Amino acid sequence: MSIRDMYRKLNWQGGTPREVSEVVNNLVEGKSNNTGEITLNAGGATTTTIYDERIGYNSVVLLMPITATAADATNTALPYGAWQNTTTHTAASTTTAYPIDLNTTDFQEGIELLSSSHLKVKYSGIYNIQFSLQLSSLSNATEEVDVWFRKNGTDIPSSNSSFGLAPRKSASDPYKVIAALNYYATLAADDYIELVWRTSSTSVTIASFTGLTSPTRPNIPSVIVTMNYISGDGYSTGLFGGVWISSTTKGEAVITHPANTLTTKTYRYLVVA
Repeated sequence: MSIRDMYRKLNWQGGTPREVSEVVNNLVEGKSNNTGEITLNAGGATTTTIYDERIGYNSVVLLMPITATAADATNTALPYGAWQNTTTHTAASTTTAYPIDLNTTDFQEGIELLSSSHLKVKYSGIYNIQFSLQLSSLSNATEEVDVWFRKNGTDIPSSNSSFGLAPRKSASDPYKVIAALNYYATLAADDYIELVWRTSSTSVTIASFTGLTSPTRPNIPSVIVTMNYISGDGYSTGLFGGVWISSTTKGEAVITHPANTLTTKTYRYLVVA
């Protein structure tokens, strides 16, 4: 906090006519000693405290952005991420559930890939998780793959989907299909979510295809997963909303604001009463 404006004050016994005139004229022109400057805490902080002896329990504290990042309401990135896997997933058993690993991070902000399959969130809220799996089957029969979600290592009830695969085209040409959907999950800070699969045949894989020619075209990853924050919930309220004064006490005012990672969000403030 910094105080830049210091105008004359009258002592408790009053002042000379010249001093009184100066003070009154300054007030008429909007010049007073109840302003200051504050830069929001960074590092993901969601509160910043103004320390100012002029603030009281019933004060009104008004904020005005004075930097571009403070004025831009869109510069607080909501948590998001995109990951993929460039290798093939196989199943050694049809009675075992296997986590779906990810080995490439395309983007991540507020969500972190850990232990190959755990997508850990930094902030609580409702998240939308989307996946796209390249299923491939060399079985000569109809097969199926189940895919579901786990939160913190525990299966999420009613989160399973079953995808059917037709028999192979030939012994060297598998039947291929994309399994894709999106799912909403409520997560607390530091929760993690992961995808899990099982297959009815060990001839079924989540396959990656590379070196595609005639014409040359992009590789096919086995897995693509994206995830983004939708809104707050019972864990949090207005986590990524506006900036406001959430409380005032003697000599202090708390600013509550979106999780901030920038060091350049600066405001001028005005203390009234």
